[in-house]
Parts: sequence; C-alpha cells; structure tokens
Amino acid sequence: MNDTDTIHPPATDPASPIITMDQVVKRFGEATVLDHLDFQVAKGEKVTIIGPSGSGKSTVLRILMTLETINEGMIYVGGQPLWHEIQNGQPVPAGEAHLRAMRKQMGMVFQQFNLFPHMTVLRNITESPIHVLGLSKDKATRRARKYLELVGMTEHAEKFPSQLSGGQQQRVAIARALAMHPSIMLFDEPTSALDPELVGEVLTVIKRLSEEHDLTMLLVTHEMEFARQFSDRVCFFDKGVIVEQGPPEEIFTEPKVERTREFLKNVVPAQP
Repeated sequence: MNDTDTIHPPATDPASPIITMDQVVKRFGEATVLDHLDFQVAKGEKVTIIGPSGSGKSTVLRILMTLETINEGMIYVGGQPLWHEIQNGQPVPAGEAHLRAMRKQMGMVFQQFNLFPHMTVLRNITESPIHVLGLSKDKATRRARKYLELVGMTEHAEKFPSQLSGGQQQRVAIARALAMHPSIMLFDEPTSALDPELVGEVLTVIKRLSEEHDLTMLLVTHEMEFARQFSDRVCFFDKGVIVEQGPPEEIFTEPKVERTREFLKNVVPAQP
C-alpha cells in the first residue's frame, strides 16, 4: 500500500458534489431531527454548519461517519451510496464491508478528544493505520510523526493523554484523523470542551489545514468569527432543515431570513 505525502482524496468527477444528502430523514424515537434534508458539498469546499442546539448539526456529521443510520432518503459520498448498495438497479441496505470502505473516506474530530488513555500519543495515532489500513508499524509511525509535526505536537509523541492540556489532546485527535488519509474531515464542535484560552490553538490548526490542504471540510461550531474566516459557505440549520446558506459575509452581514437574524443576534458580539 502506498504511503504518499498527500492527504488529497482519490480522483472523482470534479463536476459532481463529493457529498450529496437527498431528502434525508433521521428520527430519534418520535423526534424528527433531520426533516427531508437536501445538502450538497463540493470537493475541497469548507462548509460550516451553525444553528441552535437540537437543530440536527452534529447528526449530519455522525450520519456521514456512519455512527447513525438514516430513516429515509439517500446519501452519496464520492459518487457512491453511503448507507445503501445498488443491486439490480435498486438501493438496498449496505453491508458492513461497504460501510467500512465508505468510512475510510472520512475522518472525524469530536467534542471530546476520545484518545486512548493507556496509549502514548504516538500509538494513539498509529493504531488505526496499522489495524484498519494494514500499514506496517514503521510506515504508520512515519505517517504519525508527519502529522504530529503538522499540528505542532512532535515533542509530545511519547507522552500519555493525561499529561497533555485539552488543546494539545485535541491537536492529537486531529493528527489521528489525518493519519487515515481521509477525503473529508468532519469537526463536531472541536473547541466546546476546551478552556477559553486553549480554543485559539485548535482553531489555528484547523485554519492551517483549510489553507494548505485540498481537503473537503465540514465544521459544526459556535465560534462565529472563526466560521466567518474559515468557510467557503455557511449553512444555518434549524429544526432539521437548512433555513439559509451562503458565503460567510452574506450570512453574517446581511442574512435574508428572520430566523437567521434572530439566531445571530444572540451569538455574534455587537460591533463597537
């Protein structure tokens, strides 16, 4: 297996969205969290999802990562059905082998860091490339050290998570996701568990990734100023649908929908 220095996704038709959600419905019991959602993301696009708690933001990422199933609709990633396989021209529920193959295209950084406490930083990063991708230990270690350098954590390779600050642990989590060479990076409130003084160091790493690498990136966050700087497009979710979307300056400066204006008025500091 090749271990190139690229984190680029495999070649796909540049005219086709890398992610398509078509009339997706997700229910938890009686509650409808996603209500016939239509959502597309272009290859290499940086998209931020904002909205109130319970609006379906994190559910979108968890579904893409195959951590949650869907009740209705179709999802395509890289032109292939995510939760289905096509047999005799008809979609049928996907088997585990298909889901594993699709899952390899995506890396996710969670609110909590989810590092293994009994493993060193280096081993936290090499475990999945070895056991999921089948890399040799040496190749996985070289890859891990490359991404530790990228996130500024090289000198902490032999430490355990308990010896790191929250910001450092989240940077390790980003390196771990990158080590799988995903097509798509998903960030679910990556700074919400951090002390305020540590938020900036994680956002700096994410912004550097967005500027230096041709990754498709989806970010759920309440950091509105960062969303303005980071995003090609901002989507405002409410009650399981996209209420409004557009370039960040348009959404934050001149939102067209009253519900968007109400939300932003409560979360964006007033300009002096």
